[in-house]
Amino acid sequence: MRDTTITPITVAKGDGIGPEITDAVLHIMQAAGARLKVEEVAAGEAVYRRGHAGGLDAAGWASIRRTRVFLKGPITTPQGHGNKSLNVTARTTLGLFANVRPCVSYHPYVRSRHPRMDVVIIRENEEDLYAGIEHRQTDDVIQSVKLISRPGSERIVRYAFDYARANQRRKVTALAKDNIMKLTDGLFLRIFYEVAKEYPEIKADHLIVDVGAARLADQPERFDVIVTLNLYGDIVSDIAAQITGSVGLAGAANIGDACAMFEAIHGSAPMITGQDIANPSGLLMAAVMMLVHIGQGDVAARIHNAWLKTLEDGVHTTDVFSRGNSKLKVGTQDFAQAVVERLGQLPVTLTSVGYATLRSAVDRSVLLSPRRVAVKELVGVDVFLHWPGGDPDELAGLVGPLGGNALQLSTISNRSQTVWPNGNAGVFCTDHWRCRFLASTGVVKHQDIVSLLGRLAEAGLDFIQIENLCTFDGKAGFSALASP
Repeated sequence: MRDTTITPITVAKGDGIGPEITDAVLHIMQAAGARLKVEEVAAGEAVYRRGHAGGLDAAGWASIRRTRVFLKGPITTPQGHGNKSLNVTARTTLGLFANVRPCVSYHPYVRSRHPRMDVVIIRENEEDLYAGIEHRQTDDVIQSVKLISRPGSERIVRYAFDYARANQRRKVTALAKDNIMKLTDGLFLRIFYEVAKEYPEIKADHLIVDVGAARLADQPERFDVIVTLNLYGDIVSDIAAQITGSVGLAGAANIGDACAMFEAIHGSAPMITGQDIANPSGLLMAAVMMLVHIGQGDVAARIHNAWLKTLEDGVHTTDVFSRGNSKLKVGTQDFAQAVVERLGQLPVTLTSVGYATLRSAVDRSVLLSPRRVAVKELVGVDVFLHWPGGDPDELAGLVGPLGGNALQLSTISNRSQTVWPNGNAGVFCTDHWRCRFLASTGVVKHQDIVSLLGRLAEAGLDFIQIENLCTFDGKAGFSALASP
């Protein structure tokens, strides 16, 4: 029996081309028989200017938490301090830890050098540099903090393998930069291989992210499912979408335990606003993912197949139109109407789709492994100083005697390069210095570090940050300093 349940969803049309493409997508879904109750909320630039730093007001957040499903048009984030991307805010506020971006070639109807490409990129959504933790520390130096956690990494890796299993995918590839960021990216990769053992039917491999991005651009057919960290995932998913033929064709799902958000991966494109030329396909493919998520796979398949037939028939918007390949150039609304006219039809050459299960097998809470608490010992401290002088030996003469009985100055570095002792005279130095103090004997106490900071302050030295140096089960939990 056909499910007739009406599902409430929250819709924000957004800025720029957002209202145009959202109206087109809502028109297609209504014509296809989507069983939806739409709650429209304001989001984007106008809301920012009313003083809401996240681009959505309290009523908007309340609607999303009530419906638990958010279809979002492109949003413009005003330039300037204090405004945060609604995408980033929603992902962290709503716990949308998994970003899922299918990137499929529709060659020859949308020209691509890679006709066999069918890659799904699964990106961690809450951590990494996108946490947006930044500080100006000196006149010369600004810091951005990269945070990677064990549970955050395990959640996204398990999601990727669950997705692969549920969708009969053969391989999951991890992309990381663990050869350089041995602790953060190293943790992610270690967890990847731990989890992979529980999915023996799925091949697991990994590539350094720069090599992986290059291979993805050149030979995407070698990939199946890619799982990676937040920043890398943003970059490689745009690469993947572009080489399918157009970024305008790709949609994304953002999945959490309690809510989900669906969006096109492109921006608000203010330069073409109001011209009726924007391609609504990216948001439409996001809406298809949304329909599967809420259990309306029948409607999702009906829309997806009609869209494929529209592409096959050569009815194309400007961004994918090509002479000799396309037959009719249409605007946003006419493209939507062309999809509506093909509802119930199947593509002939492109592979038709079907969503046999009403709800995705991986739209559920990810169960994490039990946490184990390691034995942690404090063995030193890195003290970062804002010091305008340029002579490392002079700085060592100032800070060296301040370690007290418990701490001893070990090294001084500038932009991670060791400059004392025996530093390389060719290292260019800024006004941002890291002084590493290690335990003179035994284990350091927190009071030893407090006393050190007091002596630095009395000496007129401007400490701007400290990082405690700890071992975990006897292994160093901090990176070594680069030698000259």
